[in-house]
Amino acid sequence: MNKSMLTNGVALAITIAGFGLAQPWLLTTGLFALSGGLTNWLAVHMLFEKVPGLYGSGVIPARFEQLKQSLQQLLMTQFFSSDNIDRFLHQQNEYGEPMKLELGPVIEQVELDPAFDALLKVVEESSFGSMLMMVGGKKVLLPLRDPFIQELKAALTEIADSDAFQQQVLLQLERPEQMQQIQQHIETIVEARLDELTPELVKQMLQQMIKEHLGWLVVWGGFFGGLLGLLAALVLNGL
Repeated sequence: MNKSMLTNGVALAITIAGFGLAQPWLLTTGLFALSGGLTNWLAVHMLFEKVPGLYGSGVIPARFEQLKQSLQQLLMTQFFSSDNIDRFLHQQNEYGEPMKLELGPVIEQVELDPAFDALLKVVEESSFGSMLMMVGGKKVLLPLRDPFIQELKAALTEIADSDAFQQQVLLQLERPEQMQQIQQHIETIVEARLDELTPELVKQMLQQMIKEHLGWLVVWGGFFGGLLGLLAALVLNGL
């Protein structure tokens, strides 16, 4: 059961019981508990929903654009700063060796058919072109397309994994203008992702994440409100 509803339900039951049994201390305890629970529930509700007549309610949807800008600034300054990117590029493995940039998966996805087509063009335009025409033209070489591409990918992967190539890549990435371009590219990606968010989606995400924790605010509001009510009733009766 929802913690907020349960807390306020118990507080309401105590209030009704105190009124029905003509027990001032029980009535005061219930009223204080109900006021504490309802106040905290309303505060949580006002974060996400606009309540007519209550200034400041619905602050999350109302400040949605400001929230996105703050989130973007937080990501870029705390996670994708120049120092963090440089630290990532120079991170070490468990043996204390520099981590290699894994370019194999990138090379595997690269379309290398144009490279084979360029090779065919070079052969056709060379002195072997006339000889090639005598044996059927470039179509004779077409069965070599897939083996050529696989061999080329293997060669490129081997080059990309070499220490010399890795060092050259890191040197290029460390250049100030390159680092700035990387940050701009990352910022563009982050901004595009944040633009996909809508106020309703953000509200649902936040509600789901903090529902359990904010629910306890209502519980403790009701508990401490009831405790204060009981103390107030005891003090008043003592007087």
